[in-house]
Amino acid sequence: MNFLRVLFGLSSLFLSSVNAAEVMVAVASNFTAPMQKIALMFQQDTGHKAVLSFGSTGTFYAQIKNGGPFQILLAADHETPAKLEKEGLAVAGSRFTYAIGKLVLWSKQPGYVDDNGAVLKTVKFKRIAIANPKLAPYGAAATQTLSKLGIMQEIAPRLVQGDNIAQTFQFVDTENAQLGFVALSQVYAEGKMTQGSAWTVPANFHDPLRQDAVLLVAGKNNAAATALMTYLKGEKARSAMKYYGYD
Repeated sequence: MNFLRVLFGLSSLFLSSVNAAEVMVAVASNFTAPMQKIALMFQQDTGHKAVLSFGSTGTFYAQIKNGGPFQILLAADHETPAKLEKEGLAVAGSRFTYAIGKLVLWSKQPGYVDDNGAVLKTVKFKRIAIANPKLAPYGAAATQTLSKLGIMQEIAPRLVQGDNIAQTFQFVDTENAQLGFVALSQVYAEGKMTQGSAWTVPANFHDPLRQDAVLLVAGKNNAAATALMTYLKGEKARSAMKYYGYD
């Protein structure tokens, strides 16, 4: 009996490995931490492997237009997946919102950022980091916030730009910039700030950070790609997103 159980287990393992596939996923930088966690669970639960690349949504769009190897895009906005769908580079009807992002003004120093973001109207900081608003939706949200507050012109000389939200975070984390607009998920886990001080920007200060996923044409017949699109809608994936502060 024990021999048969072992044999059955080995057979299941063999079949699982035979049926396993890989999917190349382009992931917006703000979603790095939750997607790494989701990819690990996805592989454990399905046997499929998600190969992740992180960067700005604008850069991924350009790469996909030029024949990049990706089969799924997890964007930081909803416009880019819709555009890819319209241009015939994504599977029609596959697009859905996987997360709602949140923008925060963050400093690595505890107590530096107040609960209302009033530090922005002081002269105590020399540099403030934002992501490139032409490539990264979180960067666009940051400039909209500064305009909403009526301080864009005043702060412009102190702005430093990252190519994406990950590089923007690095500017602040290394304290090359005293402040920066980053994604909440980069500084938040398990219901609390992981370090430093932050102001969560009110949602009505900028366009909604609605983040859409889309299955690209290159992944249409890839079993791992279709499985991951389904997995992202499941409870385990949603729990991972909530852990990092996404709605």
